[in-house]
Amino acid sequence: MTGKPEAPALVTMRGIVKTFPGVRANDQVDFELRRGEIHALLGENGAGKTTLMNVLAGLYRPDAGSIELEGEPVALRSPRAAIERGIGMVHQHFRLIDRFTVAENVTLGWHAPRALVRARPLEREIARLSDAYRMPVDPGRAVWQLSVGEQQRVEILKNLHRDARVLILDEPTAVLTHQEAEELFASLRAMAAEGRGVVFISHKLREVTAVADRVTVLRRGRVAATVDRAGTSQPELARLMFGHEVSEPAHPRKRRTGEPVLVLSGLEARDERNLPALRGIDLELRAGEILGIAGVAGNGQVALAEAIVGLRPTVGGSVRFRGEDITRWPVARRIEAGIGYSPEDRLRHGVAPTLPVVDNLVAKAYRSAPVGGRFLVDRRAARRMAAELMHRFDVRGADLDAPAGSLSGGNIQKLVLGRELAADPWLLVAAQPTRGLDLGAAEATRRLLIEHRDRGRAVLLVSEDLEEVLAVCDRIAVIYEGALTGVFPAAEADVERVGLLMAGRTA
Repeated sequence: MTGKPEAPALVTMRGIVKTFPGVRANDQVDFELRRGEIHALLGENGAGKTTLMNVLAGLYRPDAGSIELEGEPVALRSPRAAIERGIGMVHQHFRLIDRFTVAENVTLGWHAPRALVRARPLEREIARLSDAYRMPVDPGRAVWQLSVGEQQRVEILKNLHRDARVLILDEPTAVLTHQEAEELFASLRAMAAEGRGVVFISHKLREVTAVADRVTVLRRGRVAATVDRAGTSQPELARLMFGHEVSEPAHPRKRRTGEPVLVLSGLEARDERNLPALRGIDLELRAGEILGIAGVAGNGQVALAEAIVGLRPTVGGSVRFRGEDITRWPVARRIEAGIGYSPEDRLRHGVAPTLPVVDNLVAKAYRSAPVGGRFLVDRRAARRMAAELMHRFDVRGADLDAPAGSLSGGNIQKLVLGRELAADPWLLVAAQPTRGLDLGAAEATRRLLIEHRDRGRAVLLVSEDLEEVLAVCDRIAVIYEGALTGVFPAAEADVERVGLLMAGRTA
């Protein structure tokens, strides 16, 4: 038991069915959220978690089933209808307007027209909510100036400003550092203590057991179990998620490496505000090696990946790839030479979300046989190739003709990485490749990176997951404020040493 007396139900969902072309995302799902509880919705990628909550948030209409709010049957035919009933949802990919201020985003789309909203009182109200729930954010700043963690706070504050009684958070820690995640948990507990109900969608066992009162596990669209968090364990939750026992495998180190594939010399670049993003980076990556880039978010990892693949111009130094200076090469030429890229922001930079899954999967193959020809794309060959990649990389949740943006975040990640690996690049730059993936999918992704390395290829792994970097990489480079603070074999590393370097200490 959780130690709390059983509270009345805020939300009761019975027999929810939701089907998409070729996929039954929810199959007779029952779910209950009580007043004053944090209820985790746990499951692997494609299990139906987000779909179920999109039904509750009015984004989807169920094919069957019913919803009650505090015992009253309701028909939530739109997001506005759900919001007016006190249901708010914070999605994985935020729905903010970059050039608007925090205060403008909070009031956008709500009852009062913008012209009648007084800025000063609104900013004071946002500041009050910010202080009350320990989610600091400047109401007058434009959203584009905020970190990802701050943008998430804006989304939550928007729902609190609308007095949401039910708050749904979809994979809220996928974009947060460990410290930011802990701060979020404290804020959620404060909200629950006021009598709100919080739904915490996740696939991370540690976080679920740290913050939830109850846990509902979905597996392939159906409820596997609903349990009290205090009466279960992480191994038991993993068994419910996957239907079998899950263990952490060991990853053998690579002992021999080949010739240098990537050599960075004095590399410098600037950020969007024209401030230094990279400060004299010297780095070498060899064939048959995984080199991990460890660092706290915002310290130059994204700039480094983009400079290597050609998406960010450099202002100093050089990039050499397999012996050639490619510093001034365009992106397309780098791709043709054998550089693959799985970006951190997979929805914005990894896929064309409105195009079908098939087109996204063959996006790098349309110029060559068997998919491409001199003038036309062979659609049958494209579909065969895409179907094979979907099976090989376990992309679930939609068929080939569905828009890529309809996939869950984890399945979009698998789509992008699968497409890049299918091209067999000499160098794969993988930024946060397991972010948003469940335990099984994350482990499968790590194995794919290791297999790519073992074929004599080079992998640059950018990750904020320190345990992942220590487990998978052959060498580790730590970046802080755009400069390297240490480069060393992973076998010589430990969490304490790398953590100090990530905080700016020198080796």
